[in-house]
Amino acid sequence: MTNNVPALHLDTSDSTPELEASYCGPLLMIESHIIENRRQIETWFREQWRRTPAPFYASVDLRNAGYKLGPVDTNLFPAGFNNLNHSFDPLVVQAIQSAVEHACPDARGMLIIPERHTRNQFYLESLATMADLFELAGFETRIGSLDELDAPAHFDLPSGRTLTQHPIHREGRRIEVDGFSPCTIVLNNDLSGGREDILEDIEQTVVPPTALGWWHRSKFNHFSHYQALANELGDLIELDPWHLAPMILDCGQIDFMKREGENCLQEKVSEMLAAIQKKYDELEIKEKPFVVIKADAGTYGMGVMMAQSAEEVVGLNRKQRTRMAASKDGRSINRVLIQEGIYSFEKLGSSGHVAEPVLYMIDRHVVGGFYRVHTKKGHSENLNSPGAEFVPLPFTQSCVTPAPGASPDSDQNRLYCYGVVARLALLAAAREQRDLIGGPAVARHPAE
Repeated sequence: MTNNVPALHLDTSDSTPELEASYCGPLLMIESHIIENRRQIETWFREQWRRTPAPFYASVDLRNAGYKLGPVDTNLFPAGFNNLNHSFDPLVVQAIQSAVEHACPDARGMLIIPERHTRNQFYLESLATMADLFELAGFETRIGSLDELDAPAHFDLPSGRTLTQHPIHREGRRIEVDGFSPCTIVLNNDLSGGREDILEDIEQTVVPPTALGWWHRSKFNHFSHYQALANELGDLIELDPWHLAPMILDCGQIDFMKREGENCLQEKVSEMLAAIQKKYDELEIKEKPFVVIKADAGTYGMGVMMAQSAEEVVGLNRKQRTRMAASKDGRSINRVLIQEGIYSFEKLGSSGHVAEPVLYMIDRHVVGGFYRVHTKKGHSENLNSPGAEFVPLPFTQSCVTPAPGASPDSDQNRLYCYGVVARLALLAAAREQRDLIGGPAVARHPAE
């Protein structure tokens, strides 16, 4: 889930972040391949969606290093809808109608189930925006609560809206709110704390399915699917898939507090850094390789650390180990993903703050996005970290269509390329969904 945190009041008159000039050449090559092969790409996507339907909604965090453009996280229970450009609301409404038609064709009402125990005003603004958009799409919409409420809870929001969360209860195999019993339950809770009994064995359609919660999902599996898809697309458009996909490794069980698994982690980090350096040497890239070590299951940017050498992951002090030992809702971290670090060389003009694009999708449609801009982080650091402050900069152009007559590096074409990469990540999530729902709940890793 995308962090929702206070927005800073920065000068955003030059609000479209710009790539550092020295990296524009390599990116132009990537963009050119995508724009020139747009027909083949769109045909390929259509075929893929027929085989593997998209999840209900998602957001994807991207990083643009110029020579590499790839996803670093895919969120299947996204927040942050309040940060999107409202000019694209008609596109969002159409996408919602399409998604609901696929999930429950007879739906007339929607019940949104949010995170527990949250009073974060920016998350609540996102919920209010979601409810407004579902209403615009023609669905009566309520927001429930998994908290034990005796009566509806009302929240006055900075936007001037009032949000009401209702206590939910179970009637047989249905969830109801004050007699309101909709066909579709929209889950906006990533289930980091585990399964919720009230959502088990109900006859209503739950989207996304509870099996996609973090109690069951694996980032290693997701990015394995993504790498396979990047290889397919790379073959199609004759582009080295490395330009679109971060390399990944998995390191079995680990216990940071007991210092178990440190040797494996050190070996894998060393292996990853060597592989990145080999690629950098091949392409004459002068940057210093780094890796991102992150919880295999988790969100909110928790359980994440960066390293530029294998020595940095051995002998962590207690504060570092504690930070890596638990994720959201106190969930223990016992497995980590080692991911190739992607620099973010996009910066907000006059301020020079590092930026990264975040794209939103409903069904298979890209419906908008924004730039996350962090004022206290560098180009190799995690911008989506707890307590971060960022400036949400809504995209002013759509990511849906390219501009063939313009330069591949134009704003519209760059956003289209972002949309292609985001949809590739969405397709990886679709394959995850197929695996998790289409078969038994088996171990997430072959080694287990």
